[in-house]
Amino acid sequence: MSGTFIDIPSNDGQTFAAYLATPQYGSGPGIVLLQEIFGINGYMRDMADLLAEEGYVVLVPDLFWRMTPGVNLAYEGADLEQALQYNTRLDVDRAVQDVAATMAALRGLRQQVGKVGALGFCLGGKLAMLTAARTDVDCAVSYYGVGLDAFLDEISAIRCPMAFHFAADDSLCPPPVREAIQAEMSRNPLIDQYVYPDCDHAFATPERASYDKPAASMAWSRTVALLRKVLGPVYDLNSLWEAHCYHEFATRDVDAIMPTMVAQPYVNHVPTMTGGVGHDQLKRFYRYHFVDANPQDTRLIPLSRTIGADRIVDEFVFCATHDREIDWLLPGLAPTGKYFEIPMLAVVCFRGDKLYNEHIYWDQASLLVQIGVLDQTGLPIAGIQTAKKMVDERLPSNTLMTNWTSSEGKRI
Repeated sequence: MSGTFIDIPSNDGQTFAAYLATPQYGSGPGIVLLQEIFGINGYMRDMADLLAEEGYVVLVPDLFWRMTPGVNLAYEGADLEQALQYNTRLDVDRAVQDVAATMAALRGLRQQVGKVGALGFCLGGKLAMLTAARTDVDCAVSYYGVGLDAFLDEISAIRCPMAFHFAADDSLCPPPVREAIQAEMSRNPLIDQYVYPDCDHAFATPERASYDKPAASMAWSRTVALLRKVLGPVYDLNSLWEAHCYHEFATRDVDAIMPTMVAQPYVNHVPTMTGGVGHDQLKRFYRYHFVDANPQDTRLIPLSRTIGADRIVDEFVFCATHDREIDWLLPGLAPTGKYFEIPMLAVVCFRGDKLYNEHIYWDQASLLVQIGVLDQTGLPIAGIQTAKKMVDERLPSNTLMTNWTSSEGKRI
């Protein structure tokens, strides 16, 4: 998915460029994506395309156009020095006016339907806050905004839902400064704020040394949750997951499975590290090592399902007979003919209305005991009882704890 540049009328009779990315279905709520100090570089365009994949019409305005149009800088060396100079010279008030002009242009696009939000990184994080305080934007998100402490008096003016993502070890926003900012924000009930431990500035940018994937993933999920709540679009994740599983286990149709997923998805069965990354490897895995590797008597007992803004957590019991080599579950083990039941947990992430990834968890030791290849004598392993107790919580607890009786009758 690649965008294009369009012209935006400024409020003083001029024009400036903005990168436009649109969703697959052609329309959606709007987002103004606000740049770092490096201009509309590859990262900003990638983020716009990602937001479009999530269902948004995105405009990334060129906020340095009054100094030099078309700034596109790398993160190191001479480009970094140049970016810092642009940041020093930027007229912040006029930049916010240009953001407002971009919002007006976005609302005028035929592709844009409904509300408009703002999302920014670094410099853009500061501008996102000022946009929330000074304009009629419907929601806003700030990633490690720089210089927020100079605008503490504007925090009370924020009248839309807003989220702030702070890096705990941000060298550009040291803890005492961040804590003062957070104290002021805590007075505004519309603001959610998150701090990411052991992270430095720009933890969400893959191209930078400070990138922290777990923190970036958590922040993105929280960002999408706010955007979905305020702007939409809201997708029926339950139906999407049901359709995906139907083709996995009922029709066993690989060609029907893949269209339920994004262009480059991945699956990781955590205990065995089986699955695939990217379309071709995952399709290969499904076709030759998953769909037909599942026994004919495979049965799933659903236990619970939690549906969030961008993911589902599915809890179930996987039941089957080991009548064939099950590559993904018991790789390298010849069929034993043993029946087994094993609790599983699937964490399924979506982008827009497509599956992006699956993380599947289970207790491999209890499974190996059930098929007779692991002796549980002297080991804290419960075997099939792990599944039985998931279905019926009244079954005995603590049977593996040899010292459980030592607390009998003691004061509680």
